[in-house]
Amino acid sequence: MKKLRGIRVFITGAGAPGAPGIIKSLRKVTERKIEIFGGDAKPENSVGAGLLDRTFLIPYPESPGFIEKILEICLKEKVDVIIPLVTRELVIFAENKKLFSEHGISVSVSDPDQLTIANNKYLLMKFCRENNIPFPAFHLVKSVSEFRSAAELLGYPGEKICFKPPVSNGLRGFRIIEDSQNRLFSLMNDKPNNVYIGFEEFISICEPADIFPELIVMEYLPGEEYSVDVLANNGRFISAIPRSRDHIKMGISFVGSAVEDREIIESSRKIVEGLKLHGNIGLQFKRDKNGIPKIIESNPRVQGTIVLCTAAGENMVYEAVKIGLGEEIAAPEINWGVKMIRFWDELFLDKNGNKIDF
Repeated sequence: MKKLRGIRVFITGAGAPGAPGIIKSLRKVTERKIEIFGGDAKPENSVGAGLLDRTFLIPYPESPGFIEKILEICLKEKVDVIIPLVTRELVIFAENKKLFSEHGISVSVSDPDQLTIANNKYLLMKFCRENNIPFPAFHLVKSVSEFRSAAELLGYPGEKICFKPPVSNGLRGFRIIEDSQNRLFSLMNDKPNNVYIGFEEFISICEPADIFPELIVMEYLPGEEYSVDVLANNGRFISAIPRSRDHIKMGISFVGSAVEDREIIESSRKIVEGLKLHGNIGLQFKRDKNGIPKIIESNPRVQGTIVLCTAAGENMVYEAVKIGLGEEIAAPEINWGVKMIRFWDELFLDKNGNKIDF
């Protein structure tokens, strides 16, 4: 097989939990040499320091000079494609795609308007409602009284409900209303990441507050949960691989399998095409009490557990890079049912930050 020209890829968030899987996916490429650079606000404590060809100190995305610093690094290192891993960076990169393009650098990110909807759970739910895509019943609330009304409309206390902010990362702000739970048992036996809270307990927290946080109150979906890795080219759906989330710690999948669920794949296609998303896109679904998979949120960026897709036969990280380079993508053959089991590992660096083989 003829070797393609070597390229250079830059990832942000080199210290993110999902970075090793994304780096591993790019390292698995055999048709060309890929040099992988990365940036992090704390590179000295970044796992990328031992896995990347070079790691750079970059500002937080909210800091002045963020884009200028990324561009400076990419020009110096002759980077071809940028893959953002941090949600807070997406809109900033999207607004500056043209700047990077003028220097021959492709950024794998959707356009700003599409990101505004995809990053906002309330706007995403509205979009799905308007486009006949299964979604959980929901209400946007901005006060304690609206919260009480929404809970009643959703059938509480006869039906279990949950809530979360429209814009948040991980499990921040997410809780399931559960009054029958034994609070003492939970205190003594659950780790501090328990997501259950009592109705009146929540109200007692919010009533004295000066500002009530905007929240989505929604039906609780008790069934299986899935993450879906989707690949798109400026709104054109290319492929999707659902992954079961069989065991989750701190919001991260530790056990899961590639699942050929055509219903979830079709909903993913409708979302990506309707919002005209681009690159690697993450979607999450959960089954309701009747077994119907409903959208619960989107992450319009590459997800760390996408490495399971690579193991199943489709290297979506590399395919996104090829899209950025304007190259064709061959149709993959997916080995459905491939299972991933994550485990803790260690990385050792010397005092100069160089990897130690141990």
